[in-house]
Amino acid sequence: MPEQTIETIDIPTADAMRELGRRLAVALRAGDLLVLTGPLGAGKTTLVQGIGEGLGVRGPITSPTFVIARVHPSLVGGPALVHADAYRIGGVAEIDDLDLDSSTATSVTAVEWGEGLAEGLSDDRLEVAIALHGDGRSVRLTGIGTRWADLPAGLRPLP
Repeated sequence: MPEQTIETIDIPTADAMRELGRRLAVALRAGDLLVLTGPLGAGKTTLVQGIGEGLGVRGPITSPTFVIARVHPSLVGGPALVHADAYRIGGVAEIDDLDLDSSTATSVTAVEWGEGLAEGLSDDRLEVAIALHGDGRSVRLTGIGTRWADLPAGLRPLP
C-alpha cells in the first residue's frame, strides 16, 4: 500500500489548528478515514472542530471520549462527520463492535487515538500525527493508499 508524507505543518495556536481543519475539509469526501494521534491536549478535537466547520456539519463538536463516537450530519448536503475516540477502546474487536465501517463509505470518519486500531476500516486513510514542542505543535499528514497518492490542492501548507 503506497504511503506518502504529504505535509508537516507548524501550528502555533488553536485557531491555526481549526484553520488547518477547515483547509483539510476542502479535500475530504465521503469514504475518507482520518486516524489522529498525539498526546492529551495536542489539539486532535480542535482539528476535528475545524474539519466539521469546513464540511458544514451540525455541531457542536466536542471530545467523544466518554460517548466513544458521535455522528454530525451535514447541514449543506455533504457527507456526515463521524467523530470517534478510541482512547478507551481495548482492541480491534471493540472497534468492530462500534460498527464504524457501516458508515465509512458515506461519511468522513475521524478517529482520535486510532493508531493500531482503526486502520482496518479502510485501505486508504490520512494519518494525522500531532506533536507538541516548545510553545506550539506540528502536524504530520501521511496519506496511505491510492486515495492519497497525489497531493490534493486543499492540503497545501498554511501560509
